[in-house]
Amino acid sequence: MNGPEIHIEFAPGLRVFVPHGRRAGATPVTTDGVSTLGHVVESLGVPLTEVGELVVNGGAVAVSHVPAADETVEVRAVERPQPVPGAPLRFLLDVHLGTLARRLRLLGVDAAYESLDIGDPALAARSAAERRVMLSRDRGLLRRRELWAGAFIYSTRPEEQLRDVLGRFAPRLAPWSRCTACNGMLRPATKEEVAGQLASGARRSYDVFAQCGECGRAYWRGAHHAQLEGIVGRALAEFDRA
Repeated sequence: MNGPEIHIEFAPGLRVFVPHGRRAGATPVTTDGVSTLGHVVESLGVPLTEVGELVVNGGAVAVSHVPAADETVEVRAVERPQPVPGAPLRFLLDVHLGTLARRLRLLGVDAAYESLDIGDPALAARSAAERRVMLSRDRGLLRRRELWAGAFIYSTRPEEQLRDVLGRFAPRLAPWSRCTACNGMLRPATKEEVAGQLASGARRSYDVFAQCGECGRAYWRGAHHAQLEGIVGRALAEFDRA
């Protein structure tokens, strides 16, 4: 770029995206004089999905604003909880976020998940077609213009990933209502209806079952139920706003 110089400062939470040397304080950036502020921000490594208000010389501007010489730009992070207008809150997760998808489903959150790497164009197209918020650690995917909405997942740890999504979007929680395997809705089932999926020990030990209306998978309070209850209990204690 060889044009007007501006001074740009990123919110602390966004500095993880910015190359070393631009992480603290306002830094001079040379623009080309025609690119939008949104393009400039993305060129510095920050996905627009993570950007809240853009403030130029003290006043809010749109991403389409074309910076002029000597402007001071403040790039703020998205507000939390982040509103997602115009559709029921639903998510789409890429191939690397399977554990997060299962934990969201455990809490009753609508979380579609691609278990195969179908490619960024197909993921972005599904996000748009189904009006789902794309969750990913792939900044290139989150920069695709056809996305309906998106969010970067900052941590590699499932516990922190879950807290981040729940804190950012405040979805309604309805634990034990979705299939963790396929995202379908669960319904009560009798032992006879799910008998074909039960080992002899489960048939003897359990009497309360649920079954997915989509894939037919059976659920009961098995050996891992205490661990799952812990995940649910912690989420409800911190994020249940009902």
